[in-house]
Amino acid sequence: MPLPRRLAEFNKVVTNRVSRLVAGWLPGCAIVLHRGRRSGRLYKTPVNVFRRGDGYRFALTYGPDSDWVRNVLAAGHVDIATRGRLVSLTEPRLVTDASANWAPRGVRLVLRRVGADSYLQCRIDR
Repeated sequence: MPLPRRLAEFNKVVTNRVSRLVAGWLPGCAIVLHRGRRSGRLYKTPVNVFRRGDGYRFALTYGPDSDWVRNVLAAGHVDIATRGRLVSLTEPRLVTDASANWAPRGVRLVLRRVGADSYLQCRIDR
């Protein structure tokens, strides 16, 4: 089972405000720029992301039902700020992989420990 929703709500209100200051520059991190499905409002959500082949994989530590994941899937595309660059992504899809072998070793251990067995795969829009 992914991390509790209560923790996600706390992070949304408190931790994310601080994380957004550095997440667009740190390795393994990004800021997802997504629009609300109903409100159309622009949101900036710090996430863990890893480059894989022609795309990126997002660790879903709070599971696939997070608002930002649902917004990206509904839109069919997303922009991320990572390592000081803006990257456009397309073709988002949810994948389940309990092994998390795609993630770096330390991250893989954490994902397995918290039971986060899903990730979001997106292709770079060229």
